Amino acid sequence: MQIADSIVIIDFQNGVCKGKKTVANLDDCIVKINQRIMMYHNMKKPVIFIQHNDEELVKEKWSWQIIDEINHEQNDYYIQKTHANSFYKTNLKELLDKLNIKSIEICGAQTEYCVDATVKMAHGLGYKIQMLHGLSTTLDNEYMNAEKTIAFYENIWNQRFLEFV
Repeated sequence: MQIADSIVIIDFQNGVCKGKKTVANLDDCIVKINQRIMMYHNMKKPVIFIQHNDEELVKEKWSWQIIDEINHEQNDYYIQKTHANSFYKTNLKELLDKLNIKSIEICGAQTEYCVDATVKMAHGLGYKIQMLHGLSTTLDNEYMNAEKTIAFYENIWNQRFLEFV
């Protein structure tokens, strides 16, 4: 398995993952995302955290902070966003260009919002994208439970927008 140039962890924040409800498979995601982060750290490859900012996820407040169980370091990169698309009005593309990153591994929350928008935009910008099955997560919604939502989006992304590794 070839590892991407960088890993991007989207919105693994208290207010997203542990807000009024807890996202699906949180414990499993924490373990596997931490394994991926450790691998990228060990290989001296960039680890990029995306943090959403809005009226519920206020910068510096508990809801905005990355969940305690996720291993992150001071020298990791942190991108602030206000839109589901992690590239929209952020410096993410500039950072990826500066670091000469052509391929990215994506994981995070929420599958049908920020992860989907970022996957599709990254694909449109020409990045090679990879993901591990089950490393995006979400909440149940009025149409599908979280597991069905994740499976639905993974089916859409598979071999169209990204490669599962």
